[in-house]
Amino acid sequence: MHNPAKMNDTPKWLEKLARVGFATKGTLYAIIGVLALMTAIGEGGQTGGSSDAIQKIAQQPFGKALLVLTAIGLFAYALWRFVQSAMDPENEGTDGKGVAKRIGYGVSGLMHAFLGVNVVQMLMGSGGSGGGSKQTYVAKIMAIDTVGPILIGLLGAIVVGVGIYQITKAWKVKFAEKLKTGEMSRKVQEVAIKAGRAGLTARGIVFGIIGGFLVKAAITHNPGQTKGVGEALAEIGSQSYGAILLGLVAAGLVAYAVHQFVFARYRKIPA
Repeated sequence: MHNPAKMNDTPKWLEKLARVGFATKGTLYAIIGVLALMTAIGEGGQTGGSSDAIQKIAQQPFGKALLVLTAIGLFAYALWRFVQSAMDPENEGTDGKGVAKRIGYGVSGLMHAFLGVNVVQMLMGSGGSGGGSKQTYVAKIMAIDTVGPILIGLLGAIVVGVGIYQITKAWKVKFAEKLKTGEMSRKVQEVAIKAGRAGLTARGIVFGIIGGFLVKAAITHNPGQTKGVGEALAEIGSQSYGAILLGLVAAGLVAYAVHQFVFARYRKIPA
């Protein structure tokens, strides 16, 4: 059920934080995509996820200052997601579809807040979560008698569903509804549409692979099957014509970064 009276509740400072968050997310995906693209064309690089991108940022000149900015951006994005989930400034509503979206926003907020905490831990010298943490968490859940594998299987199915939703959103161009097209030139609109389509499709493919391996982990009772973004990209690269496929998906992730930068500037945020 929608409530138009709830629109325009977002304070100006939160709008600015949300835009910082979109830009930070775009930066991380740009690093992920470029590194994977370099791997695909044989120019070094690596297939990694957000944590690996953060490590790359830390290795740059003025790395600590960049990490501080990254942490601020991640917490800003997390806060925006929590507001979307709890306060519903964009009027998603309380029907089944609206509730599902708002739960998704909350989960996204938790994930980005967790990444922000990892960055703070790096700044404090205590390190972040290790590469095997995903498998560790899955193993703990799967250890809950017969319920554990079922929960992991359901989680995997949900992640696959999110991937399919991303691809559907890409080709229906639903993301354009959230853009301030009146402030965009025709050229910028074209770039925004193309980047959004390619980026959401690539991200949907990666989510589908991650979800598929979660389902496999549940069926085989093997937490080692769990994969993150980096492992999903490596899986793509290991297939027949893997370099070509990895290159296409990597380019798509760079496009997703552009999509996030477009959101940072032109997304409609009730304020």
